[in-house]
Amino acid sequence: MSWQSQIFRLYSSLQRLNVCSGYVDEQLIRSGKVTRAAIIGLQRGVWAASAGYTLTPDDETALINAVNSPSSALSNGLRLRGQKFFIVQNTDRSLYGKKQADGIVVVKTTQAILVAEYDQPLQAAETTPVVEKLADYLISVGY
Repeated sequence: MSWQSQIFRLYSSLQRLNVCSGYVDEQLIRSGKVTRAAIIGLQRGVWAASAGYTLTPDDETALINAVNSPSSALSNGLRLRGQKFFIVQNTDRSLYGKKQADGIVVVKTTQAILVAEYDQPLQAAETTPVVEKLADYLISVGY
């Protein structure tokens, strides 16, 4: 690979990270309906995450496996950041989980996975539309 190609790929990656950070901060966190969030690529790699929300490579693997095999996630739950979420509902692109009074919404797009956690007193009915709306937009623009 030429150095020009490498620079272009790096520039594209940095541009995607900058845009995705805006989505996490502006669309999810500032909505007041999401406590912590991240966007990861279906091919691995955290594209963006809210402040202090760190996903390990094991977390990435768990998320990718969950969206690729939702029936397994429904049976076994989803372990993320050392916490187990019980998957209470799934669709062809989304998983909804609970951990006591808190929860998680995971949505697969064309190239990425949105993961959004909410803490009590927030409820799934408040958080889900915010995350699904961003997923719809990302799908509409090819992500």
